[in-house]
Amino acid sequence: MHQAQRQAGFSLIEVMMAMIVLAFGILGVMSAFRWSDHGLRQSTTGTRALALAESRLEAKRAAPWDALLTDDLDGDGRADVAMQDDGRPPDAQAGDGLYTAAIEQDGIVLRWTVQPDRPGVVQTWGSAVITAGARYQVGQGQWRDVAVGTLRANPRYLGVR
Repeated sequence: MHQAQRQAGFSLIEVMMAMIVLAFGILGVMSAFRWSDHGLRQSTTGTRALALAESRLEAKRAAPWDALLTDDLDGDGRADVAMQDDGRPPDAQAGDGLYTAAIEQDGIVLRWTVQPDRPGVVQTWGSAVITAGARYQVGQGQWRDVAVGTLRANPRYLGVR
């Protein structure tokens, strides 16, 4: 009787099945990398938007009280933006006591407001609520908003005049 000789090793079918399993595994890893890259881009944009809003708020905090309604965006010592309460964009409504300004930078819309505690000129205000918000796109028609705010008191205000 002849005994069948068995050779050690893999058959062609086993090798092909291993390659198919490996190909599906690689496809899964590639889609995970794509998904994580998209998430990283979104979080980078969100962090940049929050940093822009916080820096605008800090600039308003550091500005002299009399210059509260002007902004030097490029740091050249001259005011680039004069906030208005006139109803023209980005201000929503004229005479509502909310002074508004906005810019768009790298796909992020930065909008900041100053709302005094009473009507009149800047020097007569006792305090003002300052807010800064940023809006950025995260997908097809989807937007995210971040906002920060503070209350700032007039250092020269002595009470009702």
